[in-house]
Amino acid sequence: MRHKLDIDKLVEKLKSANQQKSEFVDLMDSFNDPYLVLTACILSLRTNDKTTYPATLRMLKLADNPHDMKEVNIKDLAEAIYPVGFYENKAKQIIELSRQIDEDLNGKVPDEIEDLCKFNGVGRKTANLVLARGFNKPAICVDVHVHRIFNRLGYVNTKSPEETEFALRKKLPLKYWIDINTLIVTHGQNVCKPIKPLCNQCPIAEFCAKII
Repeated sequence: MRHKLDIDKLVEKLKSANQQKSEFVDLMDSFNDPYLVLTACILSLRTNDKTTYPATLRMLKLADNPHDMKEVNIKDLAEAIYPVGFYENKAKQIIELSRQIDEDLNGKVPDEIEDLCKFNGVGRKTANLVLARGFNKPAICVDVHVHRIFNRLGYVNTKSPEETEFALRKKLPLKYWIDINTLIVTHGQNVCKPIKPLCNQCPIAEFCAKII
């Protein structure tokens, strides 16, 4: 028999499960600077956390603000962030983005999704994470884990991460918007994996419709 998903109890159980965060997720949660969240998120695109974490630390040794980053040599940044996916393109993107922020926006990262998405290579997932982690504004960052798991649970029925974001905006209580990404990503990395999820170890199995 399928159990009705109680989102309050689900979130409570995920929090009490205290699953091990990846070092990169932990690092992102520690940032309260929109610029750091933005640049680290760009590095993470199409790259696993184990690679992104040390690459982010190496990048921050070169510069940790747009004014300094715009002066970094593209080759030096590319070498620092290697082997993240598309490292050369990301180096160019970060330096150009830093120049725009420093020179065109008075050094301030925009705090609206539409404005963030004007930057080359920045989509809604990144923009939402910047709002949530950088500005502490309610925003739902939907990556592959959030998209997969909320569909697997039966909480939404969507075909893409963007569809999932808008479905969650209608259903998910506002109080969970900022933290839901960390909770679900951590759960997805530890238990609710894309292939062969560890259902026998799942702290929220009672709520799951098991829609694979």
